[in-house]
Amino acid sequence: MLIVELAFTPAPERLAARPAHRETLARLHSDGHLLAAGPLADDSGAVLLFTVARDQLDRILAADPYYRTAGVEVVSVRDWRPVVGGDRAAGRPGPRSQPPGP
Repeated sequence: MLIVELAFTPAPERLAARPAHRETLARLHSDGHLLAAGPLADDSGAVLLFTVARDQLDRILAADPYYRTAGVEVVSVRDWRPVVGGDRAAGRPGPRSQPPGP
C-alpha cells in the first residue's frame, strides 16, 4: 500500500478543483484502488491510502490535475506495510469469524 501526503495552502484554485478531484477519488475507491482519503482536521493537507503499485499510483497522480493545482503539494509518497487491518486492502480476505459452537 502507498500513503500519499498532501499539503494545502488557501489558494482559491484548490477549492475550485476539489469537486472534480473528489469525484475521481470516489471512482478510485469504487474500483478498489483507494482505501481511504481525506483532509487533515486542520485542513493543512490530506492523506490518501492507495492499494496499488507505485507505477500505477504515478499514472493516477498524473491523470488528476488536482495534484498540479495551485495550493496543492504532494509532500510525500511512502510505502506502507500494515501489520493489522491491511488484509482486505491488500486483496487478501480478512479473518473469518467462526460460527458459535453447539
